[in-house]
Amino acid sequence: MTSTHPQRRIGLTGGIASGKSCVARLLHRNHGLPLLDADVMARQALTAGTAPARQVAARYGDRVLAAGSDPAAAVLDRSALGQIVFGDAAERQWLEQLVHPIVRQGFAAELQRLVAAPTVVLVIPLLFEAGLEPLCTEVWLVDCDEQQQLERLMARDSLSADAARARIAAQWPLARKRALASRILDNRSTPDALAAQISRALGTH
Repeated sequence: MTSTHPQRRIGLTGGIASGKSCVARLLHRNHGLPLLDADVMARQALTAGTAPARQVAARYGDRVLAAGSDPAAAVLDRSALGQIVFGDAAERQWLEQLVHPIVRQGFAAELQRLVAAPTVVLVIPLLFEAGLEPLCTEVWLVDCDEQQQLERLMARDSLSADAARARIAAQWPLARKRALASRILDNRSTPDALAAQISRALGTH
């Protein structure tokens, strides 16, 4: 994947619980690179009282409102919302159509703000699914075995195996993403091995 844009824009993606956040932290902490995180922007889009949060509350009612909250304040229970959208593809699509345009606007604004930065990292879990490759000059995929992904997700989010599989199934499989990435970072081993791969990847375009 090539681009004529003078700024190096690394699209960082991977499956859920594959290790994207770990790689992002290493890129920022060890190499000083600015991060733009789609998940952070999506959470901000659904902050209590925002128009999208009110739309979610209007669609799902008490099922997604935080315990004891005023419905007018639209304070969302993200866990409850996750159970709905990861169990129903149509509802997940509705939510993505609500949030993705806001995330795209956020990226545009932040890239303009960081226009002078030589390199920017765009952390986008659904990069391929949302068709955001044109934002990037290269795409790095954080890769692991499917069983590792399942076990990490269950441990991280205290999910049952079935719930974790549903969340994994909501994204493209890692095998499909491997064929599309500019570079693959193997996160099957140790943090030191992962850090070494990142350093090597930053030395090449």
